[in-house]
Amino acid sequence: MHIEIAYEDLAKTNHCFREDFQSIFSQTLIQGQFVLGQHVADFEKSWADYCQTRFAVGVNSGLDALTLAILALELPPKSEIIVPAHTFIATVLSVLQAGHIPVLVEPEEHTYNIDHHRIEEKITPQTKALIAVHLYGSPCKMDALKRICGQHHLYLLEDAAQAHGARFQGQKVGSWGDLASFSFYPAKNLGALGDAGAVVCHSEKYFQKINLLRNYGSTQKYIHSEQGYNTRLDELQAAFLHIKLKALDRINAHKNDLATLYHAHLKEDFVKPHILPEAESVYHIFAIRHPQRDKLREYLLQKGIQTGLHYPIALPAQEAFLGKWNINDYPISKKIAETQLSLPIAFFHQKNEIAYVIEIMNQF
Repeated sequence: MHIEIAYEDLAKTNHCFREDFQSIFSQTLIQGQFVLGQHVADFEKSWADYCQTRFAVGVNSGLDALTLAILALELPPKSEIIVPAHTFIATVLSVLQAGHIPVLVEPEEHTYNIDHHRIEEKITPQTKALIAVHLYGSPCKMDALKRICGQHHLYLLEDAAQAHGARFQGQKVGSWGDLASFSFYPAKNLGALGDAGAVVCHSEKYFQKINLLRNYGSTQKYIHSEQGYNTRLDELQAAFLHIKLKALDRINAHKNDLATLYHAHLKEDFVKPHILPEAESVYHIFAIRHPQRDKLREYLLQKGIQTGLHYPIALPAQEAFLGKWNINDYPISKKIAETQLSLPIAFFHQKNEIAYVIEIMNQF
């Protein structure tokens, strides 16, 4: 038996929403409101409610969401912000683009998230904030991170770009920190049909600040109280997201069902992701590790199974950061980068397909 299994197929993922998408597109075209209209306002309210926060502000990407969240804190120039050494590059770029200094902390080897035991040794008088990245859809140990931030008077930000609907101790990610950012890149559990993002928070002060920053520093046309940016959530994308939000819990539940199959039946030769007992992952990515990752990936491809890599070059080794860090100081991040493999776990995948992946992998 040979089955072709794509790692991701966004046409299939969005197929069940097609009629609703076409309907809302036609309505929006007729109404003629394409920027900061009712669709954005409606989605922002629904997203804040879903995340258990008071406010949400739609922006045009996850990177801009995190950058604006940092800017809203109004930190002293070149403040140090602690970030995990294993994350997507956007986390570090947001710190740099906001004018601050990222300080890398190694991840835990099995959860892939920041190791809270290593944070305090990196704190200096210049440290002002910590970014918790809920990587691959699995929550960080938020009680420990919140305690550390409280003891050292640090702001706590959440990069929840991959963790829509995930929970820690029953509480949604995004509601733990001072501010949190989300990406709605098309492949995410809640994905738009283009780039999109949002910031959520409990503070009206931050809410007002980000509303200003995303729209040229203006809330009234041609009156600008700050030097802002053009990073608004598109009206159509907000409408598409609002439609899909109704199905997000179903999407997450389906991906959890597929993850359960991997956890139960994959051989122990493969290092499977460890989810904290207090956490509920949404499995945006099912990341395993294997010392012969590249051979395994080629073997699976020969059997018709596509996989992904998140992320094959460790952040400290990226050319963009040449001379900033020494990769040898981050052996765990380097090891993860060299051995990590992402298995198919999309909304359109069926259990029989995942069973086939497991069968083929166990023969490796």
